[in-house]
Amino acid sequence: MARMSMFNSPLLLGFDHFERALDRVQKAQPDGYPPYNIEQTSESGLRITLAVAGFTMDDLEIHLENNQLVVRGRQADEDGKVYLHRGIAARQFQRTFVLAEGIEVDSAELDNGLLHIDLQRPLPEVTVKTIPIKGARRKADAIDVAAEPADAGE
Repeated sequence: MARMSMFNSPLLLGFDHFERALDRVQKAQPDGYPPYNIEQTSESGLRITLAVAGFTMDDLEIHLENNQLVVRGRQADEDGKVYLHRGIAARQFQRTFVLAEGIEVDSAELDNGLLHIDLQRPLPEVTVKTIPIKGARRKADAIDVAAEPADAGE
């Protein structure tokens, strides 16, 4: 069965990269770990907060790969510990966020088990460009040429 694309309209030219980004989001890890929030901190600022209790700064990595923000966590095995009950899972995770073009990662901070990643979305510049139309002469130019009197001196 062929997959129906929402970007197959002839009016949506050049949006292939959006379709690929949506495919990446759909294929993202369905697991809800670690839980996260995304908040708007200013007109152009965003913050992603992940709950990573039990992870240290050495256990976490943040990478920006082709407009994807990838957060990985891996806790080191603690040799020699004997658990009578282990209710806090030491598990690895990888959480991926697809970023729009131009979004920049400002900073990351680990505070009380929460990893805060601050992003900036620069406001786009409004540009207007007039496109010249090529083709036959304009009507006004054609009328001016026809209205010129023939040279009587010839």
